[in-house]
Amino acid sequence: MAGLLLRRFIGIQPRAPMTAAGGAALFYASCPSSPRTVAHLEVRGEQAAAEAELSKKSCIPCNSKDLHAMSEDSAKKSLEQVTGWELKNEGDILKLHRAWKVKNFVKGLEFFQLVAAVAEEEGHHPDLHLVSWNNVKIDVWTHSVRGLTDNDFILAAKINELKLEGLLSKKKATSHE
Repeated sequence: MAGLLLRRFIGIQPRAPMTAAGGAALFYASCPSSPRTVAHLEVRGEQAAAEAELSKKSCIPCNSKDLHAMSEDSAKKSLEQVTGWELKNEGDILKLHRAWKVKNFVKGLEFFQLVAAVAEEEGHHPDLHLVSWNNVKIDVWTHSVRGLTDNDFILAAKINELKLEGLLSKKKATSHE
């Protein structure tokens, strides 16, 4: 579809698409008479759309009788909706885990304040870790069911939407301790 749009409206031939963070497809196109890239089109993929939809939902109270831990297979399927997160099995408890590298200790605390505001609004609270002065690690799981529920994926999607400009280091975080 994007390739067709490039040909029709710009008059150039698209190269093969590449996948970017969040499942977006990146199309680069070049003019037949020149090898340099002359156009760039990003098409948000299904994963990005699913994450945006998930972040619009609200968590249900964790004391609800309808709340049960999901299976690992269900968790793996839901994981596709939250970019950057991974599953972590800790003491037979399945958790969502993600790590970021912040500029400094104070920026890590500012990050936690942003997460805390979302967590309070949702009534669902992650485990927050600031390790070695600039490594932020977050584990999300539903304590009352000792595992993962839809609430965890909703909260992860909302955390992914936080505006973190000015907080993050340019260096990549390592997610495992």
